[in-house]
Amino acid sequence: MTQSDSGPTQQALREIDTLVRARYPILYLLTHEETRLESLLFHLARKQNKELFTWTATQGLNHFDNTPAARRPSGKFNDPAEVLQHIGESSVSALFLLKDFHPFLDDPHIVRRLRDLAHDLKGSYKNILISSPRLNLPVELDKEITLIDFPFPDTTELMELLKSVSRSVKATNRAVVELTNEQAAELVRAAQGLTLTEAENAFSKAVVSDGRLSQDDIELVLREKQQVIRKSGMLEFYATDAGMTDVGGLGNLKYWLSVRGKGFSAEAAHFGLPVPKGVLLLGAPGCGKSLTAKAVASAWRLPLVKLDFGHVFSGLVGSSEENMRRALKVAEGVAPCVLWIDEIEKGLSGNQSGGSDGGTAARVFGTFLTWMQEKTARVFVIATANRIDALPPELLRRGRFDEIFFMDLPDERARREILTIHLKKRSRIPEEFELDRIASALEGFSGAEIEHCVVEGMFAAFHHRQELKSDDILAAARETVPLSVTYKEELARSREWARNRARPADHPPENAGAKDRTSHLELS
Repeated sequence: MTQSDSGPTQQALREIDTLVRARYPILYLLTHEETRLESLLFHLARKQNKELFTWTATQGLNHFDNTPAARRPSGKFNDPAEVLQHIGESSVSALFLLKDFHPFLDDPHIVRRLRDLAHDLKGSYKNILISSPRLNLPVELDKEITLIDFPFPDTTELMELLKSVSRSVKATNRAVVELTNEQAAELVRAAQGLTLTEAENAFSKAVVSDGRLSQDDIELVLREKQQVIRKSGMLEFYATDAGMTDVGGLGNLKYWLSVRGKGFSAEAAHFGLPVPKGVLLLGAPGCGKSLTAKAVASAWRLPLVKLDFGHVFSGLVGSSEENMRRALKVAEGVAPCVLWIDEIEKGLSGNQSGGSDGGTAARVFGTFLTWMQEKTARVFVIATANRIDALPPELLRRGRFDEIFFMDLPDERARREILTIHLKKRSRIPEEFELDRIASALEGFSGAEIEHCVVEGMFAAFHHRQELKSDDILAAARETVPLSVTYKEELARSREWARNRARPADHPPENAGAKDRTSHLELS
């Protein structure tokens, strides 16, 4: 099977073809790309010896035969009730594509007409296809309408577009094309997650910006992808230059991630490995969970996008499930990527609170869990949580994440590493400091607190117009109440929970008891 035969677009078209042949009366196609959809449906209709008609509220119903002359608006049946009546009375064998019909599904009269029409269409060779960028499906039509997520263009379509742009550029001598086959494939991969129109705009912008189309334009295309992420409203794009060398300690987790990172390669797929799903990082605040997410994306050279559950639950009542679905679709569209969900327990807090929100949180949570279980897109999820007791048990079940790690306070070796990282970051020579003495004094401090002590020490040194010394850092440490004191009871409960339920991200802290140390070593 060739790539064009097995790509997501062709799979979606085969599904539509099957449903139309099986006389499914109404299909709901979720997509922004009307022009691309029209062209693909036109060829599908011809294959089935059917006509294709398109409808909009502004242009009415028009016969579509893929020629400019046939696209002039007819001005007939602009009213949604009228076009539905016409479809019911028509004797032609056809596909009727209704664009942006979703706002009319709030009208009980239109909903009733569609229900009546769905019954009649089952005995005909007519099908209604509703195209819309958002889902608005009244419960009355749940059994009459079949939902299809129309995918973003696959690599085959994007490569054809890039070749078309290149031919146009060469024919008009507007710019120089400097792309090998490998570089063209890289440019196409960078454009995944863009619509055909967005990709064409990005390629054209690359040509106009410097008069050439080359490998250097990959960064420009990636910036266009950032716009897609931002426009979704559910996801945030994070540019990060943090690498694994910026993360102190966490040796077990680092090794596991280095092994999992190879799972995105073509060689891994050929070997029969599944696409890595993700990892759940549990532990006290300030122990490097968020930094690890940023470092993974940078190390793997993948875009880092953050899902904010607050945005998912904002907006109109009933829109949260649609927001989650849309966010996950965007994440799949820009894949391969790292999807970061920070403090996931806060986003899922309403899931176990009863029915005060009408069950919205539970449905959103269910959508997310189903996606995690079944996803095949190369989206690696890194979820972090501070409060282990707030996590629903369904999230911890095997199959959601590849692994669960517990990130404890750093031991003395890790504290020394963290000190070294933050001193180097601030242009200091670590060997000029009493690292062993400082690391020992910082027992019970989190990574964030160690950084705080270095910064506070620098402020003190700057105030006294002297160079930073070990005593400055130690003085800052004496003024700081560490997490192990303020978070003592919660930290003890988290350690107890994680003992037999999670893998340690690193060796246990030196102040952990013998029993803790043995349990952690057994898990590693």
